Amino acid sequence: MRAGSVSTRPEEYGAAAAPERTVRFVMPGGVDDPAAPSGGNVYDRRVCRELPRIGWQVHEHAVPGEWPRPGAGPRSELARVLRESPDGSLVLLDGLVACGVPDLVVPEAARLRLAVLVHLPLGDETGLAPAVAAELDAAERMTLRSAAAVVAPSEWAAGRLVEHHGLDPDRVRAAAPGADVAPLAPGTATGAPALPGRGAAPDVVGPRLLCVASVTPRKGQHLLVEALASVAGLPWTCELVGGIGHDPGYVARLRELIAEHGLDGRVRLAGPRSGPDLNASYAAADLLVLASHTETYGMVVTEALARGVPVLATAAGGLPEAVGQAPDGSVPGTLVPPGDPAALAAALRRWLSEPGERHRSKTAARRRRTALAGWEATSRSLAKALEQLRQNPLEAV
Repeated sequence: MRAGSVSTRPEEYGAAAAPERTVRFVMPGGVDDPAAPSGGNVYDRRVCRELPRIGWQVHEHAVPGEWPRPGAGPRSELARVLRESPDGSLVLLDGLVACGVPDLVVPEAARLRLAVLVHLPLGDETGLAPAVAAELDAAERMTLRSAAAVVAPSEWAAGRLVEHHGLDPDRVRAAAPGADVAPLAPGTATGAPALPGRGAAPDVVGPRLLCVASVTPRKGQHLLVEALASVAGLPWTCELVGGIGHDPGYVARLRELIAEHGLDGRVRLAGPRSGPDLNASYAAADLLVLASHTETYGMVVTEALARGVPVLATAAGGLPEAVGQAPDGSVPGTLVPPGDPAALAAALRRWLSEPGERHRSKTAARRRRTALAGWEATSRSLAKALEQLRQNPLEAV
C-alpha cells in the first residue's frame, strides 16, 4: 500500500457520530501485502473497517520501511506524520512502527494523545541476536512508558507488558481479535463429514492437518515436522500455510528436514494464502496444529474454531486464552508445552489413533464457536480505550 492518508468516515456506514471522534492510525506499509500476511495486519485492517461502524473517523497512514529498524526515509516519513498531527490529536500507532523508534515517538507524547497497539513485543521475535533483542526491548520500554495508552491482543499479553516494562496497569487494555463465525458446512453439526477427510476415520489419505503461520523459527514448524515424523506410521497429510519470505534460511532448513524424514509427499509448504483460498484451507482441515514458541494471542486458533475445526497447539503465551472453553466447559482441542516435540507427537498420536478423541475435540470446537466474539467486540474494546484518551485533558494523558 502506498504511504498516505485515507479517511474512513462513519457516515459511509450510516453511523451518527460526533466528528471529533477521530483517530489517526499509523501502520506498517506492508499491511496489505498478500505475500506477507500476519495476524497483526489482519487486526489493523479489521479495526479500520469496524471503528467507523461504531462512530469513529479513521485516518490511515501506512508508512513503508523495514520496521522495527527502519532506514532514513521511513524514519522521516513517520516523523512527518507525527509532526503534522495537530496538537491534542488522538494517534494510534502499530507497535511494529512505534516501538523501535522512541526518539521519534517520545518527544510527541507531550502534545499528542498517543496509543500504541502491541501485537508482539519486539524482543520476543525468535532468531534475534541477544544484543539486538535487548536493544529493541529497551526501545520498546521507552516508547510504551511515554504512551498515554497501550493496547494488547489478549489479557495475557496485557499483563506481560505491565510486568515486563513496568507500565501503569490503568493505561494498558486488552482488545482480543474477533472471529467471523459463519454457518457450519452441511453435515458438520452432527459430526458427519462435510468434505473429504472432515470427521472421517483415517483412510489412505487420512485426516488433513493444517498449520497456518508464517514460516519462521518462532512458529516452530521444525518441531511440528519432528513430531509428524514420529507418527509417520499413521495416515495423515499436513499443509503448512504461511509466508515463506521472512526467513529464507529457515525455510530451506525446513524443506531439508521434511526430505530427511521422507515426508515430501505428506507435508507441503503451501505459501501464503488469504481470502477465499485461506477459507478453503480451513474448510478442508480436520485439525489445526500450531507449534509456536510464543504467541500474544493466536488469531488462527479462533479462525479455525469459528469453522468448527479443533486445535492442537502449544500452551504458549496467549494461546490458551484463544483456545478457551466451550460453554459447557469442554476444551476444543489439546494444549502441549512449547518446545517439546515429544509431547506434540504424543498428542498427535492420540488424536489420530482414537476416534473418541477426534469426536470429543470436534464436538467441543463446534460448541466453542458459539461463544466467540466478533470484530465489533474487538473494535468496541479498542474504542473504549480511545474514548478515554479523547475525554481526558491532554495534560492528564
